[in-house]
Amino acid sequence: RVTLVESGGGSVQSGGTLEISCRISGAPLGRFCMGWFRQAPEKEREGVAALMGGGTARYSDSVEGLFTIYSTGPVAALYLRMNDLKPEDTAMYFCAAVETTRGYCSGSLKEYDYDYWGQGTQVTVSS
Repeated sequence: RVTLVESGGGSVQSGGTLEISCRISGAPLGRFCMGWFRQAPEKEREGVAALMGGGTARYSDSVEGLFTIYSTGPVAALYLRMNDLKPEDTAMYFCAAVETTRGYCSGSLKEYDYDYWGQGTQVTVSS
């Protein structure tokens, strides 16, 4: 059974930096395409960042150049480093996974492209 567990959320002031992580268990990380999503109160869940092949990634326009998604090989973990945080980044952050087909990851930021979800970790940015 595949499970995802996020950690590292917390409160930070505007302009600060935070790094959250997601550990996957039940299967090797390399079998999955991974992404980060967030959901602010009374808003729909939105894709933030997703890994593609060859070490590349796709980002939403709102976080491009500010957030970095990466994974570690031997340790089954996915990370999201968030720089220059703003109050509008306040949300519950979720990691998501879907089994890859022949090692290909499209870097989708669409919720419906992912099958496995963590419980989320809260990030709060104060002004």
